[in-house]
Amino acid sequence: MNKTKSIISTTIIIIISTILIGVFTTSVSIVNYGKKDEKQSADVAIVLGAALSYNTVSPVYRERINHAINLYNEGYVKRVILTGGMGEGNIYSDAFIAMEYARSKGLPEEAILLEEKSTVTEENIIYSKEIMDKNNFKTAIIVSDPLHMKRAMKMAENCNLTAFSSPTPTTMYKTNKTQIPFVAREVLLYVGYNIISIFK
Repeated sequence: MNKTKSIISTTIIIIISTILIGVFTTSVSIVNYGKKDEKQSADVAIVLGAALSYNTVSPVYRERINHAINLYNEGYVKRVILTGGMGEGNIYSDAFIAMEYARSKGLPEEAILLEEKSTVTEENIIYSKEIMDKNNFKTAIIVSDPLHMKRAMKMAENCNLTAFSSPTPTTMYKTNKTQIPFVAREVLLYVGYNIISIFK
């Protein structure tokens, strides 16, 4: 009986230790991935959406858009795809509001493409890929916050999208108070996404 209890206890310890090690290594991987900037010449920049704030771009989305504008102004991309569908209670789509902000910062209207159907990151990428295919664009720079990049790039890979990571250097997630919850969320979503992808 004692031997059985010992085996069960040891098994539980091994399982918990394995889970903790997995969480730690995935967290480190997400953080380190967000430090890479692969920006290079590409057809478009895809700005991953973030919720609006009172029908204006939120601080998080604003900084993503600003980074995409810089990529355009520096000649890395020819077009910018702004993503985000219609949020509950909103009059306009997230992408439309993002366009208004981008235009106010000098991004030419002809350089902007809108993806207005998505509600989550994966849809941002899937529907942006559809826009790219319609316009015969082949390559994209994915723009988001650093801690979001690893999952986003995995989704781009699964969509057969030739993409390069370029996290915004002016992310609003700067303190431990904001970064730790973000990392925890991304670990859960990244692991969950990879598990679900196995069965697709």
